[in-house]
Amino acid sequence: MKTAEVAEEDEFSNEMFELAQGGLLMNKEAIVEETKKFVKAKMDGEGSGHDWWHIVRVYNNALEIARHEKDADRFIVELGALLHDIADHKFGYTDADRERIIGEFLAPLAVEQTVIDQVTYIANFISFKGGKNTHVMQTPEGKIVQDADRLDAMGAIGIGRAFTYGGHVQRLMYNPKEAAEQTEGEDTIAHFYEKLLLLKDRMNTETGKRKAQARHETMKYFLACFFREWQGE
Repeated sequence: MKTAEVAEEDEFSNEMFELAQGGLLMNKEAIVEETKKFVKAKMDGEGSGHDWWHIVRVYNNALEIARHEKDADRFIVELGALLHDIADHKFGYTDADRERIIGEFLAPLAVEQTVIDQVTYIANFISFKGGKNTHVMQTPEGKIVQDADRLDAMGAIGIGRAFTYGGHVQRLMYNPKEAAEQTEGEDTIAHFYEKLLLLKDRMNTETGKRKAQARHETMKYFLACFFREWQGE
């Protein structure tokens, strides 16, 4: 008996075959639209803050950054943004898993292997990975998509996503004992200091840096309010 996931993949394979029969494979807009459908089906309703609407925001952020940055291939930016969270490492997937899944989806659409390789590169190196990812993006498309993803972890939306993920993994909102002992926190407020407040200085593009500044200030203001209220003020 086929699982629901396998059935979904078969359905997309059939759709891609029909596209091939219709001679639409070289139409980049059609490929982007098929990719949107593929990703939406995979991620719609996901409950950790890495859902379809996160993808939409990153996609829109990436296109806006690309509009101001030079030398980026829009098609690669679009596919990279749409597929950047497919088989995410946080859910147990490996780089090899992402390479396989992305390749198996894009290859039947006659996407060039060089494009597939660049999209896979973005997906494999975009993540913060708990601060352990020291790799510096080497392509303009990778830099743009990474900035777009980081922007969605900042500001008002980033605050909402942080607590959404914290609830998803049953993480405490705040543990003042951990904060007092300066230990690595297991609470959501600690996540701001371990990751979110560091992002402003890790942006790649000038456009990303400008956008990050305002979102950084929003998070600082939120934390100031949080600690005042925690103390009963």
